[in-house]
Amino acid sequence: QVQFVESGGGLVQAGGSLRLSCVSSGSMFSIDGIGWYRRTPGRQREFVAAITGSNWTTFVEVVKDRFTISRDNAKNTAYLQMNSLKPEDTAIYYCNSRPLPDGSWGQGTQVTVSS
Repeated sequence: QVQFVESGGGLVQAGGSLRLSCVSSGSMFSIDGIGWYRRTPGRQREFVAAITGSNWTTFVEVVKDRFTISRDNAKNTAYLQMNSLKPEDTAIYYCNSRPLPDGSWGQGTQVTVSS
């Protein structure tokens, strides 16, 4: 099972930026779709953004125009650049395969946005 390790979270003020990283153990990373997901207390994990092996990207509406997703296949790494952060973006962020998140979920990385 493919494993993922997320990093790059932290505490930031509203309007600030963070870049999250996702390292995959998958041997077919360059053709795999990768998704970013997030979870807040009391809520289910939700989709945030995804990038295909062909670099097509999709975003949930609430982060569109603020977040970008990219990948570096040589490093088996995907990134989530988050700009103009809002307090409602506070969550634990995870990455996994997309469209079917059938990899092993990592610990995630905590993002906290203060108002």
